[in-house]
Amino acid sequence: MRLARVDVWGRVREAKPEPGEAPGKPGGVWRRLAAEFDPTSFRPRLASDVEIKEFHLRWGNDYAMIANPRDLVHYRLETGELETVRLMDGSRTIKDIVVERFQASGELELEGVADLVRQLQEGGFLDPPFVDTYGAVRRAMDPSKTRAKAREFMRTLSVEWSEADRAVRWLYQHGLRFLFNRWVAIIGLAIGIVGFLAFLQLVRSGDFSLSGRSLAIEFLILGTLNYFITFTHELGHALGVIHYGRRIKGAGFMIYYGAPAWFIEASDTLMLDPGKRIVQCFAGPVAEIMVAGVASLVAWMYPDALLSPTLYKFAVLNYFIIFMNLIPLLELDGYYILSDAIHVPDLRPRSLSFIRYDLWHKLRVGDRFSKQEAGLALYGILGIAFAAFSLYASFFFWQHLFGNLIAQMWNGGPLTRLLLIVLALLIAGPLVRGVVTLGRTGYRRVRALWRGVRFRLEQGWRVEAAELIDELPLFDDVPVEALNDLAGRVRLRPVARGQAVVRQGERSEAFYVVRNGTLQAVEEDPQSGDERVLRVLGRGESFGELGLLEAQPRAATVRALEESEVFEIDKGTFDQLLADMAEVPDFAPTIQQVTELRSLPPFQHLEPVQLSELLEHGEWVNFEPGREVIRQGDPGDAFYAIRSGQVEVIRDGDRIRTLGPGAYFGEVALLQDVPRTATVRTMTPVRAYRLDREGFDRLIGESFRSGTLNPQAAVGRAGLH
Repeated sequence: MRLARVDVWGRVREAKPEPGEAPGKPGGVWRRLAAEFDPTSFRPRLASDVEIKEFHLRWGNDYAMIANPRDLVHYRLETGELETVRLMDGSRTIKDIVVERFQASGELELEGVADLVRQLQEGGFLDPPFVDTYGAVRRAMDPSKTRAKAREFMRTLSVEWSEADRAVRWLYQHGLRFLFNRWVAIIGLAIGIVGFLAFLQLVRSGDFSLSGRSLAIEFLILGTLNYFITFTHELGHALGVIHYGRRIKGAGFMIYYGAPAWFIEASDTLMLDPGKRIVQCFAGPVAEIMVAGVASLVAWMYPDALLSPTLYKFAVLNYFIIFMNLIPLLELDGYYILSDAIHVPDLRPRSLSFIRYDLWHKLRVGDRFSKQEAGLALYGILGIAFAAFSLYASFFFWQHLFGNLIAQMWNGGPLTRLLLIVLALLIAGPLVRGVVTLGRTGYRRVRALWRGVRFRLEQGWRVEAAELIDELPLFDDVPVEALNDLAGRVRLRPVARGQAVVRQGERSEAFYVVRNGTLQAVEEDPQSGDERVLRVLGRGESFGELGLLEAQPRAATVRALEESEVFEIDKGTFDQLLADMAEVPDFAPTIQQVTELRSLPPFQHLEPVQLSELLEHGEWVNFEPGREVIRQGDPGDAFYAIRSGQVEVIRDGDRIRTLGPGAYFGEVALLQDVPRTATVRTMTPVRAYRLDREGFDRLIGESFRSGTLNPQAAVGRAGLH
């Protein structure tokens, strides 16, 4: 974790020698430095301008958005993360927050708290602000803004204007705000409706065709009008953002899968209520409908005017684009309107992931579908069907409406052919994007197969697998020969974004080590379909070992948040390793102790790496009946989790309750050296796990060093055409 900028060296200079230390002795300085950078003593405080908004969804999976208004950075928070964020007021250390969350949920959320603090700090949500030292050094080494802009364009194929908010706000305040007046909006919609009726009359009359004499000039006029209307569309979105009191992060022009497009970065609308987001999404198409309606009315009222044939073609083109834009099966305005209306903000990626990975699994094993899953399946199937329909409709549309124009342009010489190709790229943007996406998917599949073959033939990746397994604390005592044999049986497995590696409730048949990418472990509620994020996994982290050891079904589902690769060690290989290690004195006891720890409710969602760290910083203890584990009034120095047996809690001589397996006591001692408020005495033989304050501090420090940031925490939403 990179802490916020502080005057470290000034504090070191002011550091006084420890009692009994000679002046100038370095020991006190290093202790002071260690204290300054101790993550357990860091007090995260949300900046005063940070905004938090909760969203309660009718289908469950409630969430919250948190906004950094200075940089317009937005993160999505799960319910548990929101509760953690509310504790970040500067009065609590990281250790305080972990313990308070532990008291509320009964689970130690070590890496979850560490990852969240790091993510918020790097996103500029905490005070004092985060300083990106590496970024500042890179900018200082290459101060040329022109070169930086050129590199950015080559990487993103876009040119962004960061002052768009000021310009659109000026337009809104100096006249365009009247467009959001109720009566003006009604009149505008009326013009759009009447214009569309006029367009239908023009089509029925047959007075205009889609061919013309001067194809190149007409094409240039149509292209200019097209960019005018798409600019108007994006301006409508931008005005909607300003109207509801949010800000525009940027706007510009980009090459979007081969199609030039205007865009606005409207991620700040994620802080709006769904109803206002729907209105903001409608603002763009409504502006386009009004302009297309005016063009249709002019062509209808003045059919003999010089520009009327061109305006008719312009109307045809834009009504088609409006139709495609409002279809909720494409990830355009219609999609966002639908997802906000039904309260499923990530509808498209979830439905496609469900169709691709989960639907066939449920059909194969005979699981029942929840209402939410049935909806995702329906939307995904409709999306696939619409993609097929779009291919046919596009062919039919262009053949019957633009066939003559296309033929004439193709036969009109090199210039008109070039213009025809550009026109195809402009209009067929969604189709081009689909083909490119399909090509990329096919390429990833072929690459994954090839990498699997290479993995079987090359030794380098096996060495890498052995090194990653060797770094797992659970395998500290495994000799090199056993590791080499284990690595020889490892399989490299690619995982697509959204794909599940293991599913909750399945039999445990392998364990995995993350080679690259990021995965997420979630606990699923079969009844409601809600999911609770347990942890995020990155390179070198493992999952599934304890399921093999305990011969228990999977306790959670692990999905890829991005394209990832994992090393897979199957059950047969793992069982052989256990058999080969039976004679190693430390290996079997470590495995047993980790398994025991996992059975305790406070630790049941920790992964083997964390459990091994817990073993390193604490200890198992056994008590005979009648033993006072802690005594009322004594200083608190440790926390206990009961594995077996029963204890009684006595306050002022009276028994107030009894505790059994899975219960815990003494957690306040992890924070401060306060007198015990009660006596705890064993009633039967008791086996418990003991963690003292120093071990707890070290455990949190390890979590900060090993945490993995969630690539999906930061979210954005832009208007694109």
